[in-house]
Amino acid sequence: MTFTTRWPDGGELVSYSPSLVVHDHLEVGERYAVADFLARSRTALGTASERVRARYGVPCSRAAASLAVIEARAAGVAGEVEVTALRPAREAR
Repeated sequence: MTFTTRWPDGGELVSYSPSLVVHDHLEVGERYAVADFLARSRTALGTASERVRARYGVPCSRAAASLAVIEARAAGVAGEVEVTALRPAREAR
């Protein structure tokens, strides 16, 4: 899945997760303080990567790469990150 975010400088970032678990940590339209967004991303992408490890024996390198980009983008940034899209969308329950 991918999740798209808008950063305090107005720039957008599209990140990848191998698992829909991101839906448990982020919501479209919500704004998170940069530190909170970073913590949520670490948890979601870490969980997703561990699911890949459990199934295939190795963690997901793409999830790790997404987290590295998010961490670099967040370094020294203040303000809020807005989640603008989660794809695919969560199915109605």
